[in-house]
Amino acid sequence: MGLFKDFMGESRFRQDQSLPETNPKKYFYSVGRADNDPVRTAEIKIRRSVFICSLAHAGTIESAKAFISRISKENKTATHNCWAYIVGDKGEISHSSDAGEPAGTAGKPMLNTLAGHGMTRVAAVVTRHFGGVKLGIRGLIEAYSESVEAALDQGKLVRLVNTRSFRIRLAYDFNDIFLNLITRFEPRIRDTRYSDIVEHDLEVEEIHVPGFELFLTEYRDQGRLKFETC
Repeated sequence: MGLFKDFMGESRFRQDQSLPETNPKKYFYSVGRADNDPVRTAEIKIRRSVFICSLAHAGTIESAKAFISRISKENKTATHNCWAYIVGDKGEISHSSDAGEPAGTAGKPMLNTLAGHGMTRVAAVVTRHFGGVKLGIRGLIEAYSESVEAALDQGKLVRLVNTRSFRIRLAYDFNDIFLNLITRFEPRIRDTRYSDIVEHDLEVEEIHVPGFELFLTEYRDQGRLKFETC
């Protein structure tokens, strides 16, 4: 009998699940991983008006609204506090406000800029201090878009991915082969332990999970490894 021929357990995938197609991935981004991460700010001046964008991670509608309310209260003497937010794993929910600027000149351009970068779980407030010179419709659209763009440029964006964790146990003589075979699933190995066998803790993006489980089950049934989700 092979090393793991005595392993018993239910398979963790559907038998009719085929390998996923190699479609281009659609990733989403934020400016952090938690609502208490630092707020990004950027200031630009256009024809004597000052635009200050405050940008933060917002995991829910409630946290987005709370952030918008806080920034607006902190800048209550400003001419305008326009805002936009996008939430949801794939940016399913979004909202914006011109906050007194002409319709469509502030909130929507802010929202479009965020969406153009594939953003979600994010809230933005652009505070405007009027400088006495009107910018016109086109000027306002460009100013609010550029303000958000400037805040996004303050640092790297955080790629948001959903992953599944696995624990793999296998023999030494299969380990190198296994590590080579799994590269197509782009795993991230978080920890490896060596004893009488090799044990890997790794993460795989959800897009690869069906194919990865199919792969693991095939080699488990051959007695080459054990696996479990964790």
